[in-house]
Amino acid sequence: MTPQTQSAKRILVIKLGALGDFAQAFGVMAEIRAAHAGAEITLLTTPPYEEVSRDSGLFDRIETDGRLHGPCDYLRVFRRLRAYRYDRVYDLHTSSRTRWYLAFFWPRIPEWSGISPGASFRQTRPDRTRLHNLDRLWDQINLAGIGRVYPIGQAPAPDLSWAIRAAGEDVVERFGLKRPFALLAPAASVTGDAKRWPIERYADLAAWLTARGLTPVVVGGRTERDVAAVIKAKAPETIDLTGQTRVVDLAGLAAQAGLMVGNDTGPTHWGAYAGAPGLMLMSVISRVGHCEPRARLRTLTVEDLKALPVEAVTSALEAEGLVEAAL
Repeated sequence: MTPQTQSAKRILVIKLGALGDFAQAFGVMAEIRAAHAGAEITLLTTPPYEEVSRDSGLFDRIETDGRLHGPCDYLRVFRRLRAYRYDRVYDLHTSSRTRWYLAFFWPRIPEWSGISPGASFRQTRPDRTRLHNLDRLWDQINLAGIGRVYPIGQAPAPDLSWAIRAAGEDVVERFGLKRPFALLAPAASVTGDAKRWPIERYADLAAWLTARGLTPVVVGGRTERDVAAVIKAKAPETIDLTGQTRVVDLAGLAAQAGLMVGNDTGPTHWGAYAGAPGLMLMSVISRVGHCEPRARLRTLTVEDLKALPVEAVTSALEAEGLVEAAL
């Protein structure tokens, strides 16, 4: 630990992004907390991540207006950040937008970890955008003098045991589930149609799982309710939990699921790092080496998800012995 790390009293962590990216960042966020045990740590994020960030216990303060829109937003956040006089900032989002947040602090610029011009600990390696998210994040905090150094390709998965504990031991019973069950996460981002396996095939998969003694459980946001209805029409025993679970509930359910199948979407990443076995269905557009889970849950990658037959998924589940192990 550097002398600067030991003396830093006010720390700012910036992390916006999607739910899956947020899950992958919890490993380095826990390392930041450990390195600054006596400091007050603020997270600058967006509203969807306020509750789960508070559940993590890693932050003393959480601000949810990190995604700025227009001059009024910039001026308000600019004034607040300057007034708080942070000693060190970890920009874990490192987007073209957040890289310029450093300018908010001029002329008293705190120690800065990120890609911003003028950063104290600037990550400049030319391959950074080609690294897996986990390797990139750990390399970034290593430059700031914290965290164990891992060879590229070996940065560890985040520990989501805190989320499983926050969900509670009764999470399965609380949602009216009975074991064994299989989680299905058929969502994708609004702009990610190429990342979606056709919903009709999820319905066929649900029927296949039901016939083998596993209850399908659909998870996701409220916008996936229509999707869950299509699955339930083909496999009536399916349970629809869309729009009903907190993020920590996803982790708790995944930790007790027999298996999980989902697209490259936030709930699947949370399930993977909570320990669920199963498959993430990915097309090459997902840049698999950039974000695939380092977990028990494996990836099934194809050129075009629309061309992926149900038989290929069921065969992969059987080849891994996942269905038999879940029963």
